[in-house]
Amino acid sequence: MGVVEVLDPVAPVRAGGWKVDVSRGERNGRVSSEWFNRPDDERYLSLDDLWANVKGRSERSRSRVVQTADIKVEAARDNAERLHLMLPKAHEPVAPTHWAFGQLASIVGAPASYLRQLPAPLAGINLQYGLTNHRAEQVKTFETEDGRTELRAVTGPDYGRIHDFELVEAVQRIAGNGTGDTRWKVPGVLDWSTGVYNPDVEISRDTTTLYASDRDVFLFLVDDRNPIEAGKLADGSPDLYFRGFYCWNSEVGAKTLGMASFYLRAVCQNRNLWGVEDFQEIKIRHSKYAAARFAHEAAPALTRFANSSPQGFVNGIKAARQQIVARSDEDRADFLRKRGFSKAESGKIIEKVLMEEGRPPESIFDFVQGITRLARDKTQQDARLDMEGRAKKLLDRVG
Repeated sequence: MGVVEVLDPVAPVRAGGWKVDVSRGERNGRVSSEWFNRPDDERYLSLDDLWANVKGRSERSRSRVVQTADIKVEAARDNAERLHLMLPKAHEPVAPTHWAFGQLASIVGAPASYLRQLPAPLAGINLQYGLTNHRAEQVKTFETEDGRTELRAVTGPDYGRIHDFELVEAVQRIAGNGTGDTRWKVPGVLDWSTGVYNPDVEISRDTTTLYASDRDVFLFLVDDRNPIEAGKLADGSPDLYFRGFYCWNSEVGAKTLGMASFYLRAVCQNRNLWGVEDFQEIKIRHSKYAAARFAHEAAPALTRFANSSPQGFVNGIKAARQQIVARSDEDRADFLRKRGFSKAESGKIIEKVLMEEGRPPESIFDFVQGITRLARDKTQQDARLDMEGRAKKLLDRVG
């Protein structure tokens, strides 16, 4: 497959894992959402298996540009409930996927949900009218052979397709098979009863974080056998972090390509990320030059993060712990008011730190932790994200 595996040495794991404090930092539910919504046939146990699936699909696919007015719509002869499309110079009709049908309906300005409720012959008449009478324009089709020819995507002619296998290959270059042959692997599990994070958990369809469907791919891996200490907890024990990243793509236009890197303290059974710090994200739209941007921007960024030293992150956390900004109640209230927090919010932030640390906040780090803990209590996502953003902004200004 032409993938170079970088086999970093893997550190031995202390029996039972490591004690972590997940009350600190932010909670990130993106991976949990993926985990919850993926059926078994979208879950993979290794990067090799995932790559083989999406690579094979790509090899059976082709893309071409056609005029919308030249697309012919017909009800399937053997199934009155299904539509087929005849594309220019094609020898046989193609069956649009659910996603491609929605894209096609959007191009002609028809509500896809309404068309799907109609009998196939009537839906075909409506869609054909839209294609014939819609102002002539070019579209790029993406067709895949798999027993029959499926139309998987209908996009603009300048759509810059980044294939799903290309993203998987970029991850394989740093993570091997994603099962522990390098330092990057499918994550372990936090034991809530003990607060111990165990990196060595059998990879199964219940625990894997490697996913692919007919319209996208999503991967999450961690370096959880090599904990990073950045300061101490209130009881004097080390505050441990692990490096992690997730990335995603859709070669059919369902979403952008993107990747996020961060430090975290644990992953629980339902794949929520706990104690997240220093979250960084890159997104690339599938525009005309998307493939070039992926090659020169996103893939190198992933490699840099995988091979970089965590010292900058550790130094930042230590600096935030050492930077004292408030020594009295008046100082604390003034510090938070100047950063846009109300009197009620300020009181709750101070209370959060007092409950967890046994003392009121003094350093930048104390206030950041208090703000992120309060953010978890917010039921509205916008309010939670706003508060988490203010906490990150405060930490970014250290030094």
